[in-house]
Amino acid sequence: MSKILVVEDEELIAEMIQFNLEKSGYEVLVVYDGLSAVQKVESLTPDLVLLDIMLPGINGFEVCRQIRRAHNMPIIMLTAKETESDKVQGLKLGADDYITKPFSPQELIARVNAQLRRANVFNNHLNQNQDKMIFDELIIDCKKYEVTRDGEIISLTIREFELLNFLASKPEEVFSREELLREVWGYQEFFGDDRTVDVTVRRLREKIEEEPSKPKRVITKRGAGYYFKG
Repeated sequence: MSKILVVEDEELIAEMIQFNLEKSGYEVLVVYDGLSAVQKVESLTPDLVLLDIMLPGINGFEVCRQIRRAHNMPIIMLTAKETESDKVQGLKLGADDYITKPFSPQELIARVNAQLRRANVFNNHLNQNQDKMIFDELIIDCKKYEVTRDGEIISLTIREFELLNFLASKPEEVFSREELLREVWGYQEFFGDDRTVDVTVRRLREKIEEEPSKPKRVITKRGAGYYFKG
């Protein structure tokens, strides 16, 4: 049974989330402030964290940053704001996805299921023998989940690695944002917001491209999506 940590200071919302997750078979722990969230992650190591942005004490962004120092479990940000900057900030700090309030129980469960599926794929791959993909200065080690450029290890989040690995395994093939959400994020349902893909691509370019504003590896096909140039 997967353990989920819910970090939400509004008790009614926290109770609703807990009820729906437990109904779907998850073990759920709820905390109401950022400091408690950081402590529970260290003591319990949950399989997934649902993290509100607006929290007493330290906010969700800082909690996310601290979690990412040592942990790779999926983090889904919960936000009542629809501003682009909040979403981008959370993803830059290492969140895997976000849900804007109000959200339906169906959307919540679908996103949680998708993130846990991808996390399981990641853990399974660690024990599989897979080859490296070599593209001149860029080497993708599929077994170690490790990327190097010019011999230097590049620190990628799980989602960044999954996106790069997927695109690089099918060079020159263009994928729409909806296809990437399905194949990389594991979403069988589309909830109308593909900005997650754009932000993750931007973060990936900042790490693997010599000039992120003039990418040579992860390329935009205007009006269609993205592809990897081998």
